Amino acid sequence: MADKKMVEAITSMSEDFAQWYTDICKKADLCDYTSVKGCMVFKPAGYAIWELIQKQMDDRFKETGVENVYLPMFIPESLLEKEKDHVEGFAPEVAWVTQGGLAPLQEKMCVRPTSETLFCDFYKNEVRSYRDLPKVYNQWCSVVRWEKETRPFLRSREFLWQEGHTIHATAEEAEERTIQMLNVYADFCEQVLAIPVVKGRKTDKEKFAGAEATYTIEALMHDGKALQSGTSHNFGNGFAKAFDIQYTDKDNTLKYGYQTSWGTTTRLIGAIIMVHGDDSGLKLPPLVAPVQVMIVPIQQKKEGVLDKAYEIRDELKKAGIRVKVDDSDKSPGWKFSECEMRGVPMRIEIGPRDIEEGKAIIVRRDNGEKTECPINGLTDKIKELIPEIQKSMLDAAREHRDAHTYSAKTWEEFNKIFEEKAGFVKAMWCGNRECEDTIKEKLAVTSRCMPFEQEEIADTCVCCGKKAQKMVYWGRAY
Repeated sequence: MADKKMVEAITSMSEDFAQWYTDICKKADLCDYTSVKGCMVFKPAGYAIWELIQKQMDDRFKETGVENVYLPMFIPESLLEKEKDHVEGFAPEVAWVTQGGLAPLQEKMCVRPTSETLFCDFYKNEVRSYRDLPKVYNQWCSVVRWEKETRPFLRSREFLWQEGHTIHATAEEAEERTIQMLNVYADFCEQVLAIPVVKGRKTDKEKFAGAEATYTIEALMHDGKALQSGTSHNFGNGFAKAFDIQYTDKDNTLKYGYQTSWGTTTRLIGAIIMVHGDDSGLKLPPLVAPVQVMIVPIQQKKEGVLDKAYEIRDELKKAGIRVKVDDSDKSPGWKFSECEMRGVPMRIEIGPRDIEEGKAIIVRRDNGEKTECPINGLTDKIKELIPEIQKSMLDAAREHRDAHTYSAKTWEEFNKIFEEKAGFVKAMWCGNRECEDTIKEKLAVTSRCMPFEQEEIADTCVCCGKKAQKMVYWGRAY
């Protein structure tokens, strides 16, 4: 009974997807609620996933010349107000500090919702000459946005992220960096998180406050909702003009710099849960799994069983594999359920008879496949399975996304799909904001992006019937 109860603790995803998600966050021990409304505790299992994301993403950033810095978490009001669109975009979500100790502050300060204005203030003194350019900086930090409704990892009042901020001599260089970082995000999601994404540009309605252009990667969750998984913004020289960031060029004239910013957050952990998880719990891609292999000794009290389990663990560790032995006094069935719940990519089962025969059993979390393997071949087999599981998980996620991506030529088709199904809908758009507003109002659907890979679904806009300008991915989002 005990083994069965563990799995029953998760609501089925088909019954209530939102509850299923919350159950996994709690039961897989990823996070917990706190007395601070709208904020959460990252428990070791959840934070370890973020550390692996951070390390591998940071390595990729550095390969493109990015350097890490750290700026203050407070922004004076006067600084935030220098870029009109930017401040208007963030005003509803800003948390303000009005008192320091017992005395009121001369100027109130906000807790950073994002750091464009601080970076501008910093660049103003940092950039004097063309020789100082480009500056390609990033910071890993937390930000605060006073969200009304929160959900673990997807939306909380304080969340962890990285924010890249760069400044360049020309508009071309800035655009190149904007797209380059979007591609870094897309490759990372596919190769490391096993999540396929659609790359494209946001409409003006959906772009970042103060940006000339916002580019995005959009992923489809298991319930057919879209999740914006990373964005990259080209600011042109609007911020540079607002903050008077000028440099002396080779021809001895003063010019404004061109800026970009780009970011991903801990909502990527939410994406991993919602793209890969099932009714048994979490499924972690091996590259971000804090424990890649769990060794479960069977009849562990029998002589030699635990010793052999530790010996295998030490061998795998030497090969750089993240491995643990579950030597708790729970039953093997309970341990298997717990392994599945926590999304451990592989488990090794080994008991007295296996040891006698010189073999063990490897069980994959992604497809449940069991393989017998000689004990002395375990390290090689596990190393071989890591990329195989990564690929298998990406293929399954891509298949699910493609099966839930539809096309609509007319309003009737468009409306019918959103009434009956869940997923991405590709449809043409005239470029007018009125149509976006109408679609949102009538169907609770937003434009996700204008993909780089354009298709001509029809000649006319799905909403108003006028001449179409762009093919857009539409969807309901988190």
